[in-house]
Amino acid sequence: MPDFTTLDQLKEREVINVCDGRRLGNVSDARLDLDTGRLTALIVPGECNFLGISKGDDILIPWGCIERIGPDIILVRCDGEYIKCPRQKKRLFKL
Repeated sequence: MPDFTTLDQLKEREVINVCDGRRLGNVSDARLDLDTGRLTALIVPGECNFLGISKGDDILIPWGCIERIGPDIILVRCDGEYIKCPRQKKRLFKL
């Protein structure tokens, strides 16, 4: 298996917190440091309602909390509260 992956491949993997066994969901986005070109965090949608629509802020998982990236899951170690990341609204038109 190659030692690289794409964001699309990361989005297919479920994120699980090894501290409490909680399923956090699938990766929806990532944060990059443009100066160094390194991945700094993964973003997972916040809690969802019964229709599967996210109703809260996204969860930001810093790179240092990622324990292992496997072929189908990503194990993270997040003690205590999750880092909330305000959801950015997408605009249809740029002003």
